[in-house]
Amino acid sequence: MPIGTARIAHLCLPNSELHVGVDFRDSLALRRVLSDPERPAALLYPSDGAVDVFAHPPLSPITLVVVDGTWWQAKKLVRSNPDLARLPRYAFCAPTPSEYRIRREPDVAYVSTIEALVHVLGVIERAPERFRPLLAPFRAMIDTQVAFATTVASARHRNLPPRPKRRRAGALLGERPSSLLCVTGEANAWPYNRQELRTSYPDELVHWVAHRPATGETLDVIVRPSSPMAPSTPSHIGLTADAILGGVEPSELLERWRSFVREDDMICSWGHYAAGIFDAAGGDLPKTRVDLRAISRELLRTRVGTMGDLLESLAIDPRSLEVVGRGRAGARAAQLARIGSLLSERVQAG
Repeated sequence: MPIGTARIAHLCLPNSELHVGVDFRDSLALRRVLSDPERPAALLYPSDGAVDVFAHPPLSPITLVVVDGTWWQAKKLVRSNPDLARLPRYAFCAPTPSEYRIRREPDVAYVSTIEALVHVLGVIERAPERFRPLLAPFRAMIDTQVAFATTVASARHRNLPPRPKRRRAGALLGERPSSLLCVTGEANAWPYNRQELRTSYPDELVHWVAHRPATGETLDVIVRPSSPMAPSTPSHIGLTADAILGGVEPSELLERWRSFVREDDMICSWGHYAAGIFDAAGGDLPKTRVDLRAISRELLRTRVGTMGDLLESLAIDPRSLEVVGRGRAGARAAQLARIGSLLSERVQAG
């Protein structure tokens, strides 16, 4: 990200490593770093049981692991990677407020990744002033962003004619709840740290579930991949390798889809990934589409995380929902249907 501070920190710290991705379970490079007996790894992450690094700094060299992203992304990253989740943890209370003026933190006590490193490395190395120069490029980046937002960007739009008002997707959701068709798709996807394989074998649709809550109808189709199957695909999508390899040809999925979909269906998804891999497989979706993730952000005025995170914030256990299809896609389709119903009711209530 242009405003991400992990890359700035990595460029400033010669002995650091930067690993970009979401799922690191197949990352041999990260596993090597985490298993170094000379420098045992510890995670900088606030949680119950985390050691206050200011009060109890490590007495010998460690490998400090820091996750970067929004707070819900960081939570998902730790939860999704057992090697990270099981590490001993350090936390701290920032001695000064964050200078990250271009993005609002969830709490005044929170700071950006590079600010956290300045504080914590100063304690670990017993040299608080040594790492303060890391803040120089950080402050320069912030000043540049603020200057752009207040001068260049505003000047660009000063004399533009007003944009025509668009009909909000949330309004459609409230008007046509019975037309919802919840779609989820799973892919045969190689890990982000295997870039050469990701380039050779782009994400390929292998499971498609479409559920119509108004009638209870469900289309659940497994598609046989044409590319080599990534070792982690079965466990990620909740299907056996035999089930995936025994799937139908893409042409059969599309034929069954054309028989199932209706002209007045309103496609309901969480983000755009499922629609993207379906389009890449030759699928044809109705033009009317709503992104429940975007509508949730708009109506609730907050970051919503995953569908499971959102449901839990509304006191609904995602595991209590009756799945409507096989694997993870079947569970996600059920979550989509419940969220769609809740948001429709909210829109109708005004």
